[in-house]
Amino acid sequence: MKLRNLLTRALNALAGTSFLAMVVLTCWQVLTRYVLKQPSSWSEELVSYLFAWMALLGASLVTSERGHMNIPVVVERMKPAAQKFFLCLGEVIAFLFSAVILLFGGAQITSLAMGQMTSGLGVPVGVFYIVLPLCGVLNMAYTVLNIIDLCRGKEAA
Repeated sequence: MKLRNLLTRALNALAGTSFLAMVVLTCWQVLTRYVLKQPSSWSEELVSYLFAWMALLGASLVTSERGHMNIPVVVERMKPAAQKFFLCLGEVIAFLFSAVILLFGGAQITSLAMGQMTSGLGVPVGVFYIVLPLCGVLNMAYTVLNIIDLCRGKEAA
């Protein structure tokens, strides 16, 4: 429970900081474009990367709450043992997706993108893609914690 709370607080802080930075940068963009008549080239690019970070970190928060896609109307009609099995199966599928797509695939694309520089910021694109394997690890940790909770009889995370 302590690990889950620590991870969730850190994710909330990261996602919130990303959102706050997006708001500030978008206001800066509007100011420089319409008031100063000198559009900021780097802020638009950074906002788009921060949006991706916020979305992926938010998806990890959804995983922590077992809020990912499911069809509860089907599972709720089953016996408790079958419900537990299918809920755990859903977590295993989420774990596998996170391991293959986010962690493995994300590490591959991050590595490949380290040689490519962003146009406005001059930073390797891979720096911004690092969120993919990071969220893969977070999702995998949360799915394991969710399976443990399900085995202990806890319905909600």
